Amino acid sequence: MISAVLPTYARAPMSFVKGEGSWLIEENGQRYLDLGGGIAVTSLGHAHPKLVQALKDQAENLWHTSNLYRIPNQEKLAEKLVAETFADTVFFTNSGAEAMECSIKMARKYFSHHDMPQRTKIIAFKDAFHGRTLGTIAAAGGEKLLKGFGPQLAGFIHVPFGDLAAVAAAIDDETAAILIEPVQGEGGIISADDTFLRGLRALCDEHGLLLIMDEIQCGMGRTGRLFAHEWSGVTPDIMAVAKGIGGGFPLGACLATERAAAGMVSGTHGSTYGGNPLACAVGNAVVDIIADKAFLAGVNRKAGLFRQKLEGLVAAHPDVFEGVRGLGLMIGLVCKIPNLDVVKAGYDEFVLTVPGGQNVIRLLPALTISDDEIAEAVHRLDAAASKVEATL
Repeated sequence: MISAVLPTYARAPMSFVKGEGSWLIEENGQRYLDLGGGIAVTSLGHAHPKLVQALKDQAENLWHTSNLYRIPNQEKLAEKLVAETFADTVFFTNSGAEAMECSIKMARKYFSHHDMPQRTKIIAFKDAFHGRTLGTIAAAGGEKLLKGFGPQLAGFIHVPFGDLAAVAAAIDDETAAILIEPVQGEGGIISADDTFLRGLRALCDEHGLLLIMDEIQCGMGRTGRLFAHEWSGVTPDIMAVAKGIGGGFPLGACLATERAAAGMVSGTHGSTYGGNPLACAVGNAVVDIIADKAFLAGVNRKAGLFRQKLEGLVAAHPDVFEGVRGLGLMIGLVCKIPNLDVVKAGYDEFVLTVPGGQNVIRLLPALTISDDEIAEAVHRLDAAASKVEATL
């Protein structure tokens, strides 16, 4: 008999009723050190007091009006994002998949707006992840995502990640854009080389294409800069953001230059809940904290400390781990044994991690994690690795 909750997740046996910073707490009081952060969502930890207060204050006044009217919180957040990024304009959504859908539509609409409707193809990369809608699974192109959901939405060409020559060869008269995650998250914490990103920007400029970046997982301070592409000095034309921007409250955004957004006029796109007063109240509080240069410097310092300790962990367990990779607090532990074995061993040590592609364990802790919590995290991961090692 099917469960009341559609069984599309193989859920772990824990059930949490409370969160405090980097910790999740079960009803019986058992505390778990959360290194998954709801998959890079709780960027400022659980129940951050400034986010809680922002939500409470807004909830006492107004929850929803729809986008038929101006929403002051939305306008304020858009202005902050424009001031901090390459973008001139922002469309708010409820999720990353919706932000990606807006990005894809915007790229196609741009060329239609300029009397080139044949230019609809988007070059994307193997092992990517962009969401679970029909459009975004087609953009990712993985068999695991697409199987059983045919026919596949046409218009996406997939090439190997990091292969600039393959990208150049894939461009034709119907190409509209190139879509990339600066750091592939679900794919296994794979960072795009700065030279590769610069090469993509050059190809877009040469051929009149739009460059779309998916910073849903790697954005909002996760890599030590507000957005990951900043490390390369490359700017996109369109960017999808979500996860960490709401700190746990559902919020996404599609950011764009005025040029790229030229075709998105009244009536071309919409969202009932996107940019609602509650979400944007929280989003404003998140951006105020994370965009601060001192805060980002702290993320980089903590990332260096965590990386150093994880290198020691890998050296201590050569039969379990192969290496460490990633940027900032978006870290991948590459495993030699099945990654799920290590994730499950972590449950016994009350530490939570997230599996990823290429047999990687993702560590996506709160950006507010303390030095002591980093030390405790490595201690618990060490105990989990020792447990698994004993069974080899």
